[in-house]
Amino acid sequence: MGHGSSGPPTTAPAPAPRGTLRERIDRLVGEAMKFGAVGGAGLLVNLLVFNLVRQVTDLQVVRASVIATVVAIIFNYVGFRYFTYRDRDKSRRTREMTLFLLFSAVGLVIENGVLYTATYGFGWDSPLQSNIFKFFGIAVATLFRFWSYRTWVFRALPVREPATRGAPSDGSRATQRVP
Repeated sequence: MGHGSSGPPTTAPAPAPRGTLRERIDRLVGEAMKFGAVGGAGLLVNLLVFNLVRQVTDLQVVRASVIATVVAIIFNYVGFRYFTYRDRDKSRRTREMTLFLLFSAVGLVIENGVLYTATYGFGWDSPLQSNIFKFFGIAVATLFRFWSYRTWVFRALPVREPATRGAPSDGSRATQRVP
């Protein structure tokens, strides 16, 4: 406003920020905790299936691990879609599923690549060693999966800015000439 004027300001107020840094960190921490809860349950499914397949079949270690990883991927998709990312965009489910499977396949290669290297590269193939490297492979792949799922698969809905009183609804700035 000009000196002594009683009219409206010459420019529209600055748009409200998306959220403070603290709010954004809190949302990320909450998301990571939900991701961790689903991932922790998926980890148990993965390790239980892995050890069960190794006990009841004669499959090689990495093949048993791939089966366990696929079962865990299916389990995790349900948990991520309906718990962790239930508030995210659901309009393009085919795209979401395709990207989820693509990034899960990359995670499967990372996870089982670690196990393969330990087993066939270093000869560490006792049940304890296999479980340790299976777990380590899951941990490395989880970092990739968290980034890729939140960035590409379960996309956030656009933030809607609240309308301000007196502001034009078309998004243009109102200006007033002050003599």
